[in-house]
Amino acid sequence: MKKIDRRSALTIGLAAASAAVVRPAASQTTDYTDTSPYPGVVQRAYAAQNPSVIPGFKTVSMRDVIMQPGSKTGTMPMPNDMICHMLEGELRHEKDGKPFTTKKNVAWTCNKGSFEQSFNDTNAVVIMRITDLKA
Repeated sequence: MKKIDRRSALTIGLAAASAAVVRPAASQTTDYTDTSPYPGVVQRAYAAQNPSVIPGFKTVSMRDVIMQPGSKTGTMPMPNDMICHMLEGELRHEKDGKPFTTKKNVAWTCNKGSFEQSFNDTNAVVIMRITDLKA
């Protein structure tokens, strides 16, 4: 059997102590509500609503729109100003009668009262994140 010197004993002791302190991380829970406003479309609204430091807006909140292949949203007026971001996939949009396409990691804005409809013409699930700026 080998002799253990002080340095080895200290190393083993520190390793054992650190292993005893480390615990598995607890997963974060997120408070959200899923709704399905259109076939193949799920809107995930997160409960957190925070004060805004942007002049003209009192609060800011976030939601995701998850669209299955072939699905589309209805044409509706925007309830408030918002910033949209394509997290995954590609969408075709018609905003106030003008067509445009957004791909992954593209951001765009919508102002309150404008009309927009989105179409998932691809074979993949699309995720669009919306940051609502509320006056």
